[in-house]
Amino acid sequence: MNKNGINFKAVGKRVNRLEGKEKVCGTSKYIKDLEFEDMVYVAIATANVAHGILKSINVEEAKASKGVVDVLTYEDVPGKNEMGDVVADYPALLKPGDKIAYVGDYVAFVAAESPELARQAAKKVRIDYKELPPVFDIDEAMRDKIVIHGDTNIKTHYVVKKGEYDPEKMFENCDLVLEGEFFADYQEQAYLEPQGVIAIIDLNNTFTVYGSMQCPYYVQNGVAEVLGIPYSDVRVIQTETGGAFGGKEDVPTYFAVPAALVANKLKRPAKLCLDREEDLQLTSKRHPIKSRYKVGVTDYGRIRALRCEAIGDMGGHGTLSPIVLWRSVVHAAGAYDIKNVSVDVYGVYTNKVPCGAYRGFGSPQVFFGVESMMDQIAQELKIDRLHIRQINALEKGKTTPTGHLLNEDIGAKETITKIRERSDWEQLQKEVDDFNKNHKYVKRGLGVSHIHYGVALGAMGQRLDASGAFVQVFKDGTIGIQIGGTEMGQGAKTTMALIASEILGQDISKIRVYQPDTAFVPDSGPTVASRTTLFSGNAVKLACEQLLIKMKTVAAGHLNVPKENIVVGEKCFYDHDNPDACISFHEVAQMSDTENEGLSATGWFKTPKLHWDVEKGFGEAYVTYSFATNVVLVEVDMLTAHVQVLKVFAGHDVGRAINLDGIYGQVQGGFVQGMGYALYEVLKHDDKGHLLTTNFNTLTIPTIQEMPEFEIEIVEAPFSKGPFGAKGIGEPSLIPAPAAIANAVSHAIGKRITQIPITKDYLLKVISES
Repeated sequence: MNKNGINFKAVGKRVNRLEGKEKVCGTSKYIKDLEFEDMVYVAIATANVAHGILKSINVEEAKASKGVVDVLTYEDVPGKNEMGDVVADYPALLKPGDKIAYVGDYVAFVAAESPELARQAAKKVRIDYKELPPVFDIDEAMRDKIVIHGDTNIKTHYVVKKGEYDPEKMFENCDLVLEGEFFADYQEQAYLEPQGVIAIIDLNNTFTVYGSMQCPYYVQNGVAEVLGIPYSDVRVIQTETGGAFGGKEDVPTYFAVPAALVANKLKRPAKLCLDREEDLQLTSKRHPIKSRYKVGVTDYGRIRALRCEAIGDMGGHGTLSPIVLWRSVVHAAGAYDIKNVSVDVYGVYTNKVPCGAYRGFGSPQVFFGVESMMDQIAQELKIDRLHIRQINALEKGKTTPTGHLLNEDIGAKETITKIRERSDWEQLQKEVDDFNKNHKYVKRGLGVSHIHYGVALGAMGQRLDASGAFVQVFKDGTIGIQIGGTEMGQGAKTTMALIASEILGQDISKIRVYQPDTAFVPDSGPTVASRTTLFSGNAVKLACEQLLIKMKTVAAGHLNVPKENIVVGEKCFYDHDNPDACISFHEVAQMSDTENEGLSATGWFKTPKLHWDVEKGFGEAYVTYSFATNVVLVEVDMLTAHVQVLKVFAGHDVGRAINLDGIYGQVQGGFVQGMGYALYEVLKHDDKGHLLTTNFNTLTIPTIQEMPEFEIEIVEAPFSKGPFGAKGIGEPSLIPAPAAIANAVSHAIGKRITQIPITKDYLLKVISES
């Protein structure tokens, strides 16, 4: 029985991961492991100039190179010569006269007998171009003196307007008004497995694409459009995927397209797998965002007004920027009940690497800003930092900064309360004060952050927010599940199996969740935005509930009792009035087969309708919200600027904990990834638009040595439309970390941190400032 008094058979239990054994033993099949007879290998030749007009392409030397089978250019594109699931500004292959928007724009695809030969030949593709002055700075891009696409660099501009939003009037009744400016830079996804795809022409004379990806449907759409063929002629199968973090949402399309074009022309399987250096240069990153805040409060700490203006760097192409930056505008005012809100978020083109999806989707950058302001306000008013968040936090009956009335219980305030208790907050503060009094050159600091996260795609993504599942019970009692969501290391397969086990009663060891395949499940959208448990989970639940009706009918007939009397037990069905009268799950499956009762069903879950005013940015932004609170203890060496995160207290409202071990793993992994963003991960460009950060020698990410001690509190405030009340955890696990760490460092040094990552050079400068 869980803490809410509900008896679950499987939900909330600690179980081994479904695919864990294969991964530990090295038998899982990743894209690099797959080989097909007569396969060619693809490499990409890029423009290698940040901004210009392409005049001509010369591929003769590349074609004549050893092992080269062919070199494809724009003339080999039979369909639409464009990529981009949201913004179609990304040519599959540049043609003369096209604008070059960043150094990684494609000019040719080389097919050769080995990856090495393909890469060598790609370097021999020559282009002639007219170079144009580039723009690398977002403030310069906003001025539109150098325009990259169309007639302005400003591709997106979103607003949130609530209450009195006139900047001249909204702060009139405030006792204290504070302002601040913040900058959050790039972050690289740094997944274990670089991008990779294989395209083949299969037995049906159609295309099958295998790949490491988050959204097979984006790949299906993109390949079909570029090849100019029906969607039904493109089948996409996700291979085992070694991490993604948003970087394999739309980006795999940009590598599936080259492979598919080569396979189409040569009628041979084509494989394109990036090495780490190529992956860093050619894939999207987290958006750098500059934000300016103005916050007005009462003398006791209640927020009355908040104004924010933020600019996001989209890079050379739009990719998913409109979606990412819309999430930024929704979350920019924080997880608080605020009467007057005015937010403007702009997305601008620059001649740098394109930015796109990354775990948190534009939220960590703005939460860094708003949570820094909360600490500044608390300091100015001499109010406890957890208390000021508690009195402003959302609860049932309150409205979010976008005016979304919360009509269900939520766990926002409980996460704060639980973390106050778990950390022994008052005593912890005293211990830190005592430590700092006794140490001159090493200081400790405590940081707090409180966040919310809109689960799934929200009001602006409703057309994509649905997911399907296909569930089949075999005559030996085993269960097979197909979902549209993907497993990429987060534990989705185990969560789906637990949901099926809860409904049907079969042991999780008898359940297999297959790799996603577009031939079996309709377009279920991307595996992003912490939506898999809610959407794929509900689809599995709906399918299993249909199967349960069939199996109860068969069991009732065998036991000669009314169907209404049948109860699902652990691996069995029994008569409610006579529990000794039972029949095993396996036997019911066999009987169903004998009686020609097909045990297969589909489930389809779509988002409830959300009401949203696009012009004002007002209304129901998301179907539900997850909440989290972090308290972080850090230690700072005042001479070397070395920062060590010692301990983390993390409280998360997950709705319902279905896969408990999976939740703990997500909280720990997400925090450490956010810690990398806060402290270590710096991406640098040269003055020609090339990334100087080319591999893990120059990109520092956290290792096991930097892992802090964790104390985790799981809050369950069930969501009525979630499977058993579940919401999401994947992204809320990361989002509070950078803000809490920055606040902790600020507390330790006694000065405000205003940019992340907190590099040693920057931190030493702040420490030394008078």
